[in-house]
Amino acid sequence: MDHKTKPGAEVLLSWYDRHHRELPWRISPAAAKAGAVPDPYHIWMSEVMLQQTTVAAVKAYFAKFISRWPSVTALAEAPNEDVMAAWAGLGYYARARNLKKCAEAVAFQHGGVFPDTEEGLRALPGIGDYTSAAVAAIAFNRPSAVMDGNVERVISRLYAIEAPLPGSKPQMKAKVAALTPTDRPGDFAQAMMDLGATICTPKRPACALCPFNDACLALADDDPERFPVKAAKKAKPVRQGAAFVAVDRDGRLLLRKRAESGLLGGMTEVPTTDWTSRQDGETGLKAAPFPADWQSAGTISHVFTHFELRLSIFRVGPIDAPSGNHGFWVPVTELDGEALPTVMKKAIVAAIPTAFPTPKG
Repeated sequence: MDHKTKPGAEVLLSWYDRHHRELPWRISPAAAKAGAVPDPYHIWMSEVMLQQTTVAAVKAYFAKFISRWPSVTALAEAPNEDVMAAWAGLGYYARARNLKKCAEAVAFQHGGVFPDTEEGLRALPGIGDYTSAAVAAIAFNRPSAVMDGNVERVISRLYAIEAPLPGSKPQMKAKVAALTPTDRPGDFAQAMMDLGATICTPKRPACALCPFNDACLALADDDPERFPVKAAKKAKPVRQGAAFVAVDRDGRLLLRKRAESGLLGGMTEVPTTDWTSRQDGETGLKAAPFPADWQSAGTISHVFTHFELRLSIFRVGPIDAPSGNHGFWVPVTELDGEALPTVMKKAIVAAIPTAFPTPKG
């Protein structure tokens, strides 16, 4: 980089002091200078929620969780069903199960105090390399190399890293580690994230405003949008299944709980067939939970991380609730209190258009 200015933490931290995002879980630089310290519970909660989810989507969920469970011990003592219901709609539901397990470990094994090192944090349920580094840096000011998708984009452009993701992650992390200062490492981590989110964006980055613009090799070649280089994506497989929406004469909907493990584990669903990310389920009426005059209500599609699901929707009702253990019945007017993932809300709306606002995703 002999023809360029060497990138350094100081210029980025100076930019962050002026242009940081105001976020409900964050301590601003000014507040930090006045003696405020981050709440590890808030930092951990936000980092778990932010995995593969946007800041805009997380803000309301974060506020709801912190208001309802203001401490890690309160969350640990909450019923699983309440936590899953509060998480419904945020997606990637294994995070909610791990959130509860981690809260229990911190509350009951660590006296309600989060470990303050990457190693200690990584030993908790559901905390991997990224979350342990982020919490260690932001909550405890440890000089940890924090790298999310935003940081990957900044680093790949700054150093014009030609190797494609995901194979280039170790090279990128080494660059982040070399840049991370021992002073204010938490602010540096958040500054890198903010830079990627607001300036070094995937399309049309605002390079003229970037504090690293004089050191950026991708900008020197006038081609920052080419980075990060990514390996060719494989086409997502399409899986098939069916879902059954039954309403009884009291205006109640038939629901059941999914198994605790696996996709959408522990969440609530309408009766559906045994589809998975690897196999199709039955798509016809022979898979209905009980004999009835089922009618087609069309199909819905939902995209998961690794596959697309297409469900044939069938509906029946109002009917007399059949005998037998088919699940449990909930008034249609009270569905918002159930732990229904977005795909199940789509299925219900296909059969009962007024049940929810049309879910996104």
